[in-house]
Amino acid sequence: QLHLVESGGGLVQPGGSLRLSCAASGFTLDGYVIGWFRQAPGRKEREGVSSISRSAGTTIYADSVNGRFTISRDKAKNTVYLQMNSLKPEDTAIYYCAASTAPWGVKLTLGTDTYDYWGQGTQVTVSS
Repeated sequence: QLHLVESGGGLVQPGGSLRLSCAASGFTLDGYVIGWFRQAPGRKEREGVSSISRSAGTTIYADSVNGRFTISRDKAKNTVYLQMNSLKPEDTAIYYCAASTAPWGVKLTLGTDTYDYWGQGTQVTVSS
């Protein structure tokens, strides 16, 4: 069974940085498109934040985080990271990573319905 575990969340002041990790057990992340999503307090829907292709050659970002967040893979550690800089209070949310079995060559998306496996989430709070 595919199992994703997020870590690295916490409390940070506005303007600060955090790096989230998405680790896998029982399978290799290289075989999947990986996305990061977040669910803000009081919101029912999860918002797509970023996604990375299997080869790591293609990445996409939501407009709200473009230029501040960076997604990357470390094949040796079987981990995908989300580096978050210049954090704002509106970035406060539970952050989830997810894996997609979409066929090779399919355009990356940030739609939750295209991802098949989800982690339990890690809380990020941006506050002074």
